[in-house]
Amino acid sequence: MAGAREDLMAAGLAVFDRDGFDGATVAAIRARARASNGSFFHFFGSKKELAGTLFLEILQRYHAAVLAAIDTRCGAQEGIDRLIRAHLDWVVNNRREARYLFEISRSEWTEEVRDAQRAQNSRLGEAVERWRAPLIVSGELLPMTPMLFFSQIIGPAQIFCRAWLSGRDRSDPRLQADILIACAIRALVAPQPHRENGGAP
Repeated sequence: MAGAREDLMAAGLAVFDRDGFDGATVAAIRARARASNGSFFHFFGSKKELAGTLFLEILQRYHAAVLAAIDTRCGAQEGIDRLIRAHLDWVVNNRREARYLFEISRSEWTEEVRDAQRAQNSRLGEAVERWRAPLIVSGELLPMTPMLFFSQIIGPAQIFCRAWLSGRDRSDPRLQADILIACAIRALVAPQPHRENGGAP
């Protein structure tokens, strides 16, 4: 039975990617999964329920890929580098999932889905803070809210990723990684104090 559920999830992702949320139908999802009506409604109460479940599972996989990139041993610049590259790599290597997560998924999820999303985002934030907080204390990273920090890490990269996901730009967004990382480092890493004239180099 678990295989049938996974088949429906995979079919849902493919149909949402092809037809969008509004254009997708339960019949099209069932046909792609070769599942009966009874099988679909055994696992999901509606198209929207399947879509919300799919959203949360993809979000969890995305967060896992980002978190795998850093640990508390990373310095400020290395951590920024790894976070940006992890985001770009995940988007390029999981294009259909990324399109769903960032382009197709709905703003009208049920409160249950929204609560689960907030919980997942909170776990991601806490894990990143375990790396970031000591670097703020040591003066390596500038102090700012987690939301502002993430906006500097992910926001600029998303401009290139969204253009690529939508087909407006066919260039691999990873080609911009070095400049995105350099800009993020300038925005997030605390400037080092200049040494006095005559001091050690």
